[in-house]
Amino acid sequence: MATPSLFSWLYLSYAFLLLGSSNLVLCQSSVPGVYIFGDSLIDPGNNNYLRRSLSRADFPWNGIDFPTGATGRFSNGKNAADFLAEKVGLPLAPPYLSLSEKTNATVVVTGVSFASGGSGIFNETGISLVNGSTSEILNETDDEQTLTSIPLTKQVEYYSLVHDQLVQQLGSAGAETHLSKSLFLIVIGSNDMFRYFANDSKVSKQYTPQQYVDLMASTLKPLIKKMHELGARKFVVSGVPVIGCSPLQRKLNNTECNAEPNYWSVKYNDALQSLLTKLKSKLSDINYSYFHLYDAMNHVIQHHQTYGFAEIKAACCGNGYLNADSPCYEKLNATYCSIRKNHLFWDAVHPTETASGIFADILYSGSGQFTTPMNVEQLVKA
Repeated sequence: MATPSLFSWLYLSYAFLLLGSSNLVLCQSSVPGVYIFGDSLIDPGNNNYLRRSLSRADFPWNGIDFPTGATGRFSNGKNAADFLAEKVGLPLAPPYLSLSEKTNATVVVTGVSFASGGSGIFNETGISLVNGSTSEILNETDDEQTLTSIPLTKQVEYYSLVHDQLVQQLGSAGAETHLSKSLFLIVIGSNDMFRYFANDSKVSKQYTPQQYVDLMASTLKPLIKKMHELGARKFVVSGVPVIGCSPLQRKLNNTECNAEPNYWSVKYNDALQSLLTKLKSKLSDINYSYFHLYDAMNHVIQHHQTYGFAEIKAACCGNGYLNADSPCYEKLNATYCSIRKNHLFWDAVHPTETASGIFADILYSGSGQFTTPMNVEQLVKA
């Protein structure tokens, strides 16, 4: 957990920026910060600081196209959250847990990422890809020495500490203004779905699929409301992707998409959209952009040649059938494709940098077919 002394320094620096020469940069942007919550699709390296985590990407061949190499991102380069930050004129958000260990680092005050690979809406959700199989990991305790991933509830707890320090350093009015203009990106739920449809899944014996997706939405609701209580007003929320068309799922189904998890992904996304609509009706001061990631990804798959993708089934990096039998890990003799831009998937479940950039473009300025009730560009101005 980040120390008070570090955060005091962090937000004293922020206050100085508000009053000092850097004020020009902040005032030119209507988005002073981006706060990021989610899973490995947008994790910038938080899991590097979790000693027990098996869901890590701080090794080659991850990051082969990132300027500094492997950072902990599950990608050959940038992820969608990185591209979104750049689109609104902000630097890439650092991992929250890095702030507690890199005491001499230049702390970025324009955004923090709490996202964690393997995390889910449920505290019990933790997915690690080991030799192509999924293994369930329970988060039994709640400190960085024993966590295997940071569940969303813990991510919101971490954000509450950031909020409290903002209030301490900027005052209530200053923090309120800052947060009301900031974006709160939420990309989570895929691991919860993977958990349900994994072999020997315990939760599939406890709940019907409909009960499970409804429970996902009802569990997410109070966490979004908590963010609202802590100043969040502009939400960017993504539905889950076409998880049944990932290389991991295709290899179980003779290269074809796995229909059942796809069907229930759509059902969860419907429940999520309904949740957001109801929240907006009760909390009139919030605005949001919902990203139909499932539809956008499905569109890219159906029209992959238009987007420059020659390969949509196999992963670029990995080993075995569809490169989905083992993780993208150099020491496991993983290989990677020479042309990453023509692959939709980097590894067994994560998109390439190119694909993430395309999804970020659609999220930021796409049509109502993929973003409702507005895209991020419109949300920034709302």
